[in-house]
Order: sequence, then C-alpha cells, then structure tokens
Amino acid sequence: MERVGNRISIDIKKNGAYIESREFEEGTPLFKIAELYDNDKECRILIANNGRKIQELHKPLSAQDKFLDFYTLENYEGYRTLERALVYLFVRAACELFGMESYIKVEHSLDKGLYCEVDPYIGRIEDSSAGKIKEKMDKIVAADEPFEKFELPIEEAKKALGTQYDPPKMELLNYRTKSTVNIYRCGWLWDYFYGALPVSAGYVSKFDVKRVENGFLIRMPLMEEPKQLPEFKHDRMLYEIFKETHHWMDLIQVPYVAQLNKTIERGTYRRVIQVSEALHEKKIAQIADSIQSTKKRIVLIAGPSSSGKTSFAQRLSVQLNVHGIKVVTLSTDDYFIDREFVEKDENGKYKFEDLEAVDIKLFNEQLNMLLNGEEVDIPVYDFISGKKVFGKRITKMKPNETIIIEGIHGLNEKLTEGIRAKDKFKIYISPLTSLGVDAHNRIPTSDARLFRRLVRDHRTRGKSALDTLSSWADVRAGEEKNIFPYQEEADVMFNSALPYELAVLKKYAKPVLEEVSEDAPEYITAQKLLKLLSYFVELPDESAILNNSLLKEFIGGTCLFEE
Repeated sequence: MERVGNRISIDIKKNGAYIESREFEEGTPLFKIAELYDNDKECRILIANNGRKIQELHKPLSAQDKFLDFYTLENYEGYRTLERALVYLFVRAACELFGMESYIKVEHSLDKGLYCEVDPYIGRIEDSSAGKIKEKMDKIVAADEPFEKFELPIEEAKKALGTQYDPPKMELLNYRTKSTVNIYRCGWLWDYFYGALPVSAGYVSKFDVKRVENGFLIRMPLMEEPKQLPEFKHDRMLYEIFKETHHWMDLIQVPYVAQLNKTIERGTYRRVIQVSEALHEKKIAQIADSIQSTKKRIVLIAGPSSSGKTSFAQRLSVQLNVHGIKVVTLSTDDYFIDREFVEKDENGKYKFEDLEAVDIKLFNEQLNMLLNGEEVDIPVYDFISGKKVFGKRITKMKPNETIIIEGIHGLNEKLTEGIRAKDKFKIYISPLTSLGVDAHNRIPTSDARLFRRLVRDHRTRGKSALDTLSSWADVRAGEEKNIFPYQEEADVMFNSALPYELAVLKKYAKPVLEEVSEDAPEYITAQKLLKLLSYFVELPDESAILNNSLLKEFIGGTCLFEE
C-alpha cells in the first residue's frame, strides 16, 4: 500500500484472488469500492478483510489498510456473514408473526441448513408458518432495509435489546470485559450478533425456510455451490442426537454460556461435569449393548478431526469387555501405502486423507484372515521412513473377539468392500456442540473442534497456533470430501461434545492464540477465537474431570492410552 496525497493505492482481492492495484480516496465507504467488483448479484460481496480484521462494508477506507480482500459466501467468513443476516431476518419475521415476546432459538446446523425453534407468544405453529415467515423475510430483503451498527454502553444496550425476548443474551452481557458492546438495528428489531453483518438486507439473495420436525430450517446455498439451494434430505438420526443433547443440557441447566459461567462462579460446576460424563458413559454402554446384540464383529469408527475417536474407541472396548467380548483395535493409518507412492496436491502436499492413500487390498485381506481365525502380521506405519513396518504386531483372533477400526474412512463402503455388510457396525462420532452463546448465536461445531486441536497440537506436537490454523482449511476440505458425505451410513452417532469443555480449554488455548502476530494471515481467525473465549469463565479446578474423559485426550492426563 502506498499513500498518494489523500488517495490510497491498495491491492484489491476477491475471495483471496488478486484482481488489481487501484487508488481510492481515504475515507471512501468500503461498499462503494465493493460495488466496482460486485458483478454477480446472485453471489454478492458481503464483507472485507483488510489484513487486520474483518471489516463490514459500511466502514471507511483507512490509510492503515494493507489491502482489501472482498468475501462472498464462497468464503467461510462470507458464508457466516450471510448466515447471520438470515438469522436476523428470521428472528424479526418470526416475532412479527408470533409476537415480540416469542422465544426464538437458533439450535444447530442440520440438513445443510440452520435449525431453529420458536416458542410463540401468540398463535400456534402450523405447516404454513414457514411460508409466512419466508414471505415476511422476502419483504425486508426487497425493501433493502439496513443493518445499522451502534456501539453502546452495556446498560444502554440492554435497554435497546429489551425489545425482544432473549434472557441469555442479557445475562451474557454481564460477562463483557469491555464497557461497551456493538449491537445492530434492522427496522424495529435490535439484536446482538457474534460476528459481522452485511450493509443491508438486500445483500441476501437465494434462501428458503422449511418446516422440519418441531421447528424451522433456514436454507441457504453452500460455499461450493453459491447460486443454488442444496438438495434437501432430512437426517433424522442427527436431529435425534441434537434433540437428546439439548434435553440433557436443559436438565443440567447450562444451555448457554452465561448459565455455565454461573455454575462456575457458584462452585456448582462439578455436578455439570459429573452428569455430562455420565451421559457419555451411558451412551457408550448403549452402543456396546447394540454391538453385542447384533453379534457384529467389525466396528468402524469415523469422525472429523479432534472428535475424540481414540478415547472413544478405548472406552467402547472397555464396555465390550463388560459383555465378555475381547477386542482387537486397528487404525487405518497403519495401512498407508509407502509415502513415495502417495499422490500430492497442487501445493506438493501428500494427500494422506484420500482413500487412495490406504492399502485397501491388504487391509481387507487381513480383516478376513482375522475373522477366519488366522494369524496376521498387522503393519505399523512409520511416519519417519514413510513405510509400513511388519513383525511388530502378530495377532490372531478368537471366534468371540471383535475388531474396532478407527479412521476417517470408516463409513466409506469402499474401505471394507471385502467384508460382508452383516459383519460391520458403523459409528459416526463428532463433538456436536449444543452450548449457545445466546439464543441467536450458536457455537459452530468446527470452532469447538479447532479449540481441541489447537490445544492437543501444542501439547503433544509442539505446534504453534499459527501451524494449526494455517492447516485447518486443508483439514476441513478433507473432511468435506472424505467424512461428511458418509455420516448417514452410520448405524449410530455419538456426540462427543462436553458442555463445560471451553471453560477448560480456555486456559490452554488463550496463550497459544495470543502468540499469533498481527501480520500473520491467521491473525483474524485467532482474534475471533479469543473473542469467543472471552465470554467464558475459566474452570478453576480440573480435579473433577475423570481420567477417562474424552477431554483428557486433548489437555493430557488420560488413563486410556499412553501419551
């Protein structure tokens, strides 16, 4: 960037791709600049990155701006911005339909959309309600009503937010470390959102509202297909897992961050930990019961990064032992082909997350040999030499023993194509976070997993936050390709989230994130994560956490395996 009088020469990008260098007047609103590059009305520019932070488009161009990278919904931050705008419009429309005192809860992602529930103050929810809400949202979009942003003292913000019913939001403001807070107004509705919003409702393009189960699904295009809504397919198993989790969180009275903070301040958090861990143990025991009753001998465990697969596998093996079932554990990582034959991506990185990196032929041969009671020389993959090593684990199974297989491809039928379906029991595991910042701001599951990975990478591998954050996009891309498309193939799902975990992870993640320098591309993500952590009161004593807790896999001290 070069300063030229009162004009600024600045690099312009769009979704990370360089476009040109151009001069603009200092103080020019960013939306005026964005209009020059906003040539696709179905996929509009929503926000900008100036190298230091995410900037809403009503902000003026500053002499300190290093560059402007404009984001559409094809970028993760742009996608989240559009999602927040749709939530805002949904809340307003639902309140106008069912009354301002209605309680609207943004629950979780579901069916490639965002699932919300409404407790109406007047009237009742009918199948036609989704269409009526959509119609009201459409009118706000057509009128291009602005999202106005105000920085207000906490008490003034509370008075403004009193126009809608959201007690968790009011309580959360008591934990603000700053004396002011940024809140938004769109029409009559004031609201707080954890993250940026577009300039106005007119930036919202294609969306839908669908009646699903006991609530509504806000549907929007995906990042990879920004001009069309994805095909709707209801995942009832995932819905039931979330429903059960919400029920348990209501029982322990910590559905939101402010409620969790209260239990910590009052010293009653041990009960939260005990009940949360008891729920995990109960669910794992039920899964073991199902495996025992079906007599299936191959148990496949798959899930995205930092789901706690290793700890879950060990705890499941213990529960199977209770049934008198002995267990042999395998990791698909040990069946990688020699590194010299692993395909590389366009950046020269080995594509170990692709199924083609696994020696499927050997894997299936050895599984069948184990099931037939034959002796097998199971390989151990040496990541230093990049080769399988034999002779270290020679194993033979008895007829009543079960094989537990852990790996990201576990639900992909191609991995075990040589094994009969009747012999396989498939488990999908993920920390499906149900704890909300407040009623309208959820904590994405991907953020919860990223906190886990940051802490574990630093503790066990000596990696900096910069190392972990810089590789996270590749990890997510691998999950989208190799894990999420197959989650519906599971016989059961296990939610590995613990409602208290961010209060524990805070003390480990915060100092690591604070080391990310302002000139690093990952600085913005680090600051976003630090902001989220700032709402949590740190757990003062970890002694109540059981040594077999899945959380111990990340913070250390597990009794389930050698670290």
